[in-house]
Amino acid sequence: MSSFFEEVKRRKVYRVAIAYVVASWALAQSLAQVLPVFDIPNSVIRAVIAVMLVGFPVALVLAWVFDVTPQGIKTTPTVASPKQVRRNIAMLIAAGVAISAGVGFFVLPRAFARKIDKSIAVLPFENLSAEKENAYFADGVQDDVLTNLSKIGDLKVISRTSVMPYRGKASNIREIGKTLGVATILEGSVRRIGNRVRVNVQLINTANDEHIWAEDYDRDLTDVFAIQTDLAQKIASELRAKLSPSEKAQIESKPTDNGEAYLAFVQAHNLSCAFQDFDKLKQGEQLYERAIELDPKFALAMARYSQLESWILHTFDRTPQRREKARSLAERALQLQPDLPEAHLALGYSYYYGDNNYDAALKEFEIAQRGLPNESDAYLAIGAIQRRQGKWTESTANIEKSASLNPKDSWPLQNLADNYQVLRNFDAANKAIDRGLNMNPDGVGLWEAKSKLAIAEKGDFSVAEKAFAVAKSIPMTNEEKLRIAGARADVFLLERKYEEGLREAESLPDDLFHEFQQHLSGKYFLIGFARKALQDEAGARAAFLKAKDLLEGQLKGSPDAEDMHIQLAKVLAYLGEKDAALTEARRATELRPESKDAFGGPEIAAGVAEVHAVLGENDRAIEILDGLLSRPSAVTVQGLKVNPIWDPLRNDPNFQALLTKYSGKA
Repeated sequence: MSSFFEEVKRRKVYRVAIAYVVASWALAQSLAQVLPVFDIPNSVIRAVIAVMLVGFPVALVLAWVFDVTPQGIKTTPTVASPKQVRRNIAMLIAAGVAISAGVGFFVLPRAFARKIDKSIAVLPFENLSAEKENAYFADGVQDDVLTNLSKIGDLKVISRTSVMPYRGKASNIREIGKTLGVATILEGSVRRIGNRVRVNVQLINTANDEHIWAEDYDRDLTDVFAIQTDLAQKIASELRAKLSPSEKAQIESKPTDNGEAYLAFVQAHNLSCAFQDFDKLKQGEQLYERAIELDPKFALAMARYSQLESWILHTFDRTPQRREKARSLAERALQLQPDLPEAHLALGYSYYYGDNNYDAALKEFEIAQRGLPNESDAYLAIGAIQRRQGKWTESTANIEKSASLNPKDSWPLQNLADNYQVLRNFDAANKAIDRGLNMNPDGVGLWEAKSKLAIAEKGDFSVAEKAFAVAKSIPMTNEEKLRIAGARADVFLLERKYEEGLREAESLPDDLFHEFQQHLSGKYFLIGFARKALQDEAGARAAFLKAKDLLEGQLKGSPDAEDMHIQLAKVLAYLGEKDAALTEARRATELRPESKDAFGGPEIAAGVAEVHAVLGENDRAIEILDGLLSRPSAVTVQGLKVNPIWDPLRNDPNFQALLTKYSGKA
């Protein structure tokens, strides 16, 4: 054996072996860096590695046989017997093959393993509990796993709204992966028996439907957070996602030690996702309250509760008490946990919906976005603020990002269309709405938006008629029914079908508005407008007086509601109360000036122009409309042409000149 090693040393095989290994490693590293730049597939790198492994024994044999001298390459002289030479060469080849095989065993599986994008969707977990009411618990586990993953900036995580439609459906993993734009899917099941929880999960490659990793957990209910933390960390490891220290700390943070408080929180969170169902939202309030009573330090519950209060304030109940509650809950959550991103998100909504304080809201939303890099709502909220600041390009980019993280939800697309409509880019606006209708053909808000686009761009009412036909077969909430009925009446008035519009408005019983009192004044405004157009002055006055009483009553509880002030200004103008109408118009403008709000401000300004038109102050109305047509706003030439609101200006040469000036401009 010693003669073999002496020959290896004499023939300088060691040097060649070391040089070969170093050169091969350098070549593989270089290829790994360079080839992706030119979109050359990884299979090329794998082929090169395989060739180098096969070539290693060959290189050893060549080094044994030949030597490099100053006179060139020469055969190395043999000093051993032929039998010994054959034995040495056999040992050399065996050693080379063994080394190549050993290296290949560790290197090739990694080289041939398919690189998976760092993107994932967490599908709704199946409830295997005997009690079917535990479905909310399975949803809660899934949602918490998703939330933990969404805090990892190196991952792309699809939002809850986009994965919930797959609950209870047979999964075609490849199709779901393609639809949601992800490389991996996490499926799972949850079985809860008393205080024991069993969770089973599988991480699946969407490209080939192969299982990457699976795990079973059987723990006490109080250990459910440990399960969720472990899942997030293992998934991040499998996808080779980098986990920063702050992200790791967020994932490992345990929101509560109280099992009952957690169960109340999970139920509340499920109910609070029913955005248009006020009854469910009120149930959610009670359960959040229960969770906080059970654990007064449950910061995450306070943050989610605050968000719910801000949404109710924005949509249903615009009272100072509701605003203060939303603010107080967010601040309490931050006092308990200053780095909780959900608490910053909640405080941002409180500033946004409660105070119209866009600078403060944006600051909080940006903090939340850094802690929740995959949170669709954070990007949407930032985009909503930026458009009010007149930053249209940045706003559109953030809303597009929100849509990419929530690809099965049409709400970001509606917001995107709003941006494009105000910019009068109707082609882009319609494309955004059509994307939404492709995923949600029964979306009431989408059809409403598409109808308004057609009227604003072309004065075309055919889309609205189609939308109303579709609505007849769509199950709707009470709020959606009111919106459709109101829109139906609006379109009749735009078409100057005043009798039809009047019947539509009067057919709505007042008690249908018991949860939506803010819309009841709109009913009587429509009635007043239709009766005035039909020359029923007494009936019009009675309806406008009813609208006035309703608005004045609502403003006592919501004195800073600029939309109510401008609506009251219109009503007062039709009642001939000029000074009061102008006072209300000024108040609405003070609350939401265009200088402060480039998105909502123009809508108030258009209302002010309407007030001046009704009062016979044509020059001032035309001056305001001229400004609105020259900058981003929802006012369009076609809209001015078809809307009877502007009939008082119709025969004014300056109004006709205005229409001519902006005709054909995008």
